[in-house]
Amino acid sequence: PDVLCLQETKCGGGAGSVPAEVRDLPGLPHQFWASAQGRPGYSGVGLLAKEKPLDVTYGIGDAEMDAEGRVITAEFPSLFVVCAYVPNSGRGLVRLSPRQRWDGAFLSFLRSLDARKPVVLCGDLNVAHQERDLCHPRANRASPGFTPEERKGFGELLEAGFVDSFRHLYPEAAGAFTFWTYLGGARARNVGWRLDYFVLSRRLVGGLCDSKIRNQVMGSDHCPITLYLA
Repeated sequence: PDVLCLQETKCGGGAGSVPAEVRDLPGLPHQFWASAQGRPGYSGVGLLAKEKPLDVTYGIGDAEMDAEGRVITAEFPSLFVVCAYVPNSGRGLVRLSPRQRWDGAFLSFLRSLDARKPVVLCGDLNVAHQERDLCHPRANRASPGFTPEERKGFGELLEAGFVDSFRHLYPEAAGAFTFWTYLGGARARNVGWRLDYFVLSRRLVGGLCDSKIRNQVMGSDHCPITLYLA
C-alpha cells in the first residue's frame, strides 16, 4: 500500500519495541509510531508510508487525550492521512463521558485539517453507526460502541462534511463486519461489528474507487480494511 495504518499496536516506547518483521516491511521505509505514556502494552498506533510525508504530527492537541498515543497524522501533497484508535467506552460504560469529550475534540481536530486540505481518516473508531453495522443491534443498545451517544458522535462527523466510504458505496450491505469477539465462535458465525472505517472529506468522493473489508484475513479479532482512492 501507499500508506499502512495500524491500531492498538501495544508497542510502548516507540520504534525500538516494534517487531523487526514490521520495521523491515518492503516498500514502507517511512514509519511513525505513537504509544501510551507510561503504559506499555496499552493502545498505540503506527503509520507506515511508501513516500516520505511532508509533515507528521501526533495527537489532536489535547494533552490529556494525547497521552494515550491514539492518533498519528501524515500530511501528503494532496491530503492528510489520519490513523486513529478511538477510545472504548469500557465495560459498564465507565468511560462514556471521556469518550464523548474525545468525539468532540477529535471532530474539531479533523475540521481544522479539512480546512487546509482533504482528509482520509483510517482507524478503529469503536462505534457501529447503524443497526446494520452489528449482528445483534437490539441486544446491544447499552453496549460500548453502540450507545446513542457514540452513534450520535459519528453522525456529527458525517454532518460536518465527512463520508463513510464503505457505506457510501454499499448502503444496503449487511453482515459486513470488521470485528468479532474471540468468544463463542463469533467469527465463524459472523456475529460481528463494523468498527473500522475509512472516512473521507466529501470532496474526495469523486476519486473513491473502492472501500473493502478483508474479512478472510485472520490474525486478529479485527480484520484489515483497504481504501482505493484515485
